[in-house]
Amino acid sequence: MKGLRWHYTRLPSQAEDGEGESGKESEEEEEEEKEEAAPAPEDPTEPQLAEASRVMGDSEIRQLSLHLPPRVTGHSWSLAFCTSRDGFSLRSLYRQMEGHSGPVLLVLRDQDGQMFGAFSSSALRLSKGFYGTGETFLFSFSPQLKVFKWTGSNSFFVKGDLDLLMMGSGSGQFGLWLDGDLYHGGSHPCATFNNEVLARQEQFCIRELEAWVLS
Repeated sequence: MKGLRWHYTRLPSQAEDGEGESGKESEEEEEEEKEEAAPAPEDPTEPQLAEASRVMGDSEIRQLSLHLPPRVTGHSWSLAFCTSRDGFSLRSLYRQMEGHSGPVLLVLRDQDGQMFGAFSSSALRLSKGFYGTGETFLFSFSPQLKVFKWTGSNSFFVKGDLDLLMMGSGSGQFGLWLDGDLYHGGSHPCATFNNEVLARQEQFCIRELEAWVLS
């Protein structure tokens, strides 16, 4: 008579059970760490400048781009006008704007080294009255970026005369104005944007000015 053969199946010990549980816990911890270490959402596509700016650095460009309307996110920036190339003339600025309809970022640096400017929802041009939309805003780096958006109080966004460019108004004051030679300018609190004085003084002299078309 043949002997019976017994087959033994080894059962996991408590120690092994513990190892299995701890393994699961370590896996869960690793997953949690991965979730915590997940990178933050990327910033909107950084603007592509056709040429280098003499006024703004990479940091200022990046900060300003975060406040632009979504419709221009990812659009290239084209330098339509700059005083170092086209001279200090408001009429020249208007001429360089001809043929452009897209939004414009106007940025300047004054004699104190202060950087400030405005975003216009449409190209800068000669006009009999004010034009633009609520996308228009004023800004200043002092030194941190401050953005002054439309308050809804009035619609005095942009007005262009031969001898004066005005942005924002109220009670006879302009948020930002530049004269015909693009050398003198001024800034006052105004109802349109409820802004602070953009420069260190209410009146200033322009050292460098650029107008970027975003399209």
